Amino acid sequence: MRIKSLLSAVALLAAVSCGTSPKAIMTAVPARPAGQENVIGLTAEPMDVVRIGVVGLGMRGGSAVERLSYVPGAVVTAVCDIEPEKAEKSRSWLVEKGCAEPAVFAGDKDSWKQLCEMDGVDLVYICTDWLNHAPIAQYAMEHGKHAAVEVPAALNMDEIWSLINTSERTRRHCMMLENCVYDFFEMSALRMAQEGVFGEIIHCEGSYCHNLDSFWKMYWHEWRSEYNRSHRGNLYPTHGLGPVCQVLNIHRGDRMKTLVAMDTRSFNGGKVVEKLTGEPCEDFMNGDQTSTLISTVNGKTILIEHDVLTPRPYSRMYQVVGTDGYAAKYPVRQICLRNSEEGDGGGRYVAPEKVLSAEEISELQEKYTSVILTPELTELAKKVGGHGGMDFIMDYRLVYCLRNGLPLDMDVYDLAEWCCVAPLSALSIENGNAPVEVPDFTRGAWNVVKGFSYAFAE
Repeated sequence: MRIKSLLSAVALLAAVSCGTSPKAIMTAVPARPAGQENVIGLTAEPMDVVRIGVVGLGMRGGSAVERLSYVPGAVVTAVCDIEPEKAEKSRSWLVEKGCAEPAVFAGDKDSWKQLCEMDGVDLVYICTDWLNHAPIAQYAMEHGKHAAVEVPAALNMDEIWSLINTSERTRRHCMMLENCVYDFFEMSALRMAQEGVFGEIIHCEGSYCHNLDSFWKMYWHEWRSEYNRSHRGNLYPTHGLGPVCQVLNIHRGDRMKTLVAMDTRSFNGGKVVEKLTGEPCEDFMNGDQTSTLISTVNGKTILIEHDVLTPRPYSRMYQVVGTDGYAAKYPVRQICLRNSEEGDGGGRYVAPEKVLSAEEISELQEKYTSVILTPELTELAKKVGGHGGMDFIMDYRLVYCLRNGLPLDMDVYDLAEWCCVAPLSALSIENGNAPVEVPDFTRGAWNVVKGFSYAFAE
């Protein structure tokens, strides 16, 4: 199998070097069901207060309940977890803070259905294990609720298309809670890109490199470790992909066209299993390192990496490459701009790029602060926290847009595009690193909107 994969990769490289294009594996785009329309720019009726039901109250869900209590116009009216003690902890926290007492649904694996059916909920905020993300989001929309779902929102192409079709049919929002697009550096770099600081953006990179050694024991009897054991591909692409897709205006004037993926074999996965269980493991599927290269219709490229099994330092690898500039956050903040200086004619060398100092980068970030940030919001976000404040900004923008009847910052097509890398990268790897076509999840509407933007109330 390894020899076959290597030969396929060599054939692919040979085809590229000869100027020919290897045939991509086609992926089906099901016909839009009769009577449905796309949800580009979807708006819903505004609401004075957004009543929120939070499902899944572990690490992410419990902290979400606390953050949401600080968001203007948000009220948590229901909490749900299969473990009653977790639901009680969130209920008690809200009551002690002086918030209205929420309804509690707990103790049964289907308790979330009662929350989705509850009249006093406008938005279902989903923080469960990965396997239940898409089913709960779909059920919520079918019962008239908007859905906000943690990453990854969908695990396979069937789930992705089901969420798209349900959102289009019900006209309910379905947004993935991708917090990294609200990190301060990424937001300022986005604005710089939009205002031409880097010239035309031609290539971007992102990753999820996070050594999970300290988490595997916690995950072992749950979902994540077993999912890594049984699946190949880039299983967690959205933190790296989301911010660069906004920079590249994906489905807002460009779209992902083709991807190619390859992985190392699993050197460390089996060792993790053996350490936790005391039994040898020869069937760990996810490679220690997975790389995915994506092309777009407009001739841009994206590189996405996944590594949760080596001692590599944490990195989302955020990099933006333009014709006249470059920005990166990892391993250190770096901005380089084309240098306008020339040599003095005496052979003195002047670097063609100007590498900004830390002070200059901070000044540039301040000059190009994201348009969604006010000093008051920035201060509150840093006070409430959540990965340095980006979680709170994500929650704030979600509630702000719902209250004002505006399109959300991220729609169901963003969800689809950012999640599809997982199943499609696996398809590429399992077929000898073959190119795989990325479907047009908008079914023809990817070029209707020109450029990514945030919506604001007048």
